[in-house]
Amino acid sequence: MYNFEKIPAGNIALMVLGATLFIVVPVLIWILWTVKKKEKFTTILIGAATFFVFVMVEKIVQNMIIFPTAMGMPEHGASIFINERPLLWAFLLGLFPGLFEETGRLIAFKTLLKKRTNRETSISYGIGHGGFEVIFLIGIAYVNYITYALMINSGAFAATIEQVQAVAPDQVDALLAIPEQLAAFSFAGLFLAIFERIWAFLFHTGASIIVFYACKDKKKIWLYPLAIILHTAMDMAVGLTMAGVVELSDWQLEAIITVIGALVFFVPYFLLYRKDKGTEPEI
Repeated sequence: MYNFEKIPAGNIALMVLGATLFIVVPVLIWILWTVKKKEKFTTILIGAATFFVFVMVEKIVQNMIIFPTAMGMPEHGASIFINERPLLWAFLLGLFPGLFEETGRLIAFKTLLKKRTNRETSISYGIGHGGFEVIFLIGIAYVNYITYALMINSGAFAATIEQVQAVAPDQVDALLAIPEQLAAFSFAGLFLAIFERIWAFLFHTGASIIVFYACKDKKKIWLYPLAIILHTAMDMAVGLTMAGVVELSDWQLEAIITVIGALVFFVPYFLLYRKDKGTEPEI
């Protein structure tokens, strides 16, 4: 029988705060933006749906090539080759999201949003894409943290591990790490997650502006591959740290993400979005 120390009430309160912020704030931003700019909410929904579809496809392709065991498949020549080369591994970890997410933006702007050429469309899509990422990847994760914490405190988590051990013993180690992670949950960790999400959200908004103008002006189609490169650089920085190619503290990594996020948002915002004086009505 497994015995785990109870998760402090203060930690659970922080998890509840995090879940609330990461789910409610993006929705509030969506509502305030559409009301203020009189934008169609469907543009935001298209951004969210496009993110979901293309990330799901990206994860399948990425796992098949780099992490086949995650899909219950045996290692193959390509995966072994990639996993033995940390620099290549980190590069591909950045390239897959960059290629799939930016292509998703391109397809959405070229098809579903083809007739919505007012500049606000770029931001509407961007906050839909970035906001849903916050909810889907972080908000739901915090809800899971709360669920696990309550299960640990009630004793249900220990019983669950015993059941899992009987049917899928290879998953037990991952579950056993959860109580320690939740016990170490802190305000500093929550603040770091909030800080990182702010700049990731701005990054996605800026990338959406870039791809929007790549679609709006044929002469600026070069902005599309630029968006892929910038997205790859953002995620590759994380991959390099994970692979141990470079040693960075959490705050050092966040500093890099902040710089890239700020550049990707503010430069397109002032050079493309603010200079677009078109007054075409949305359709």
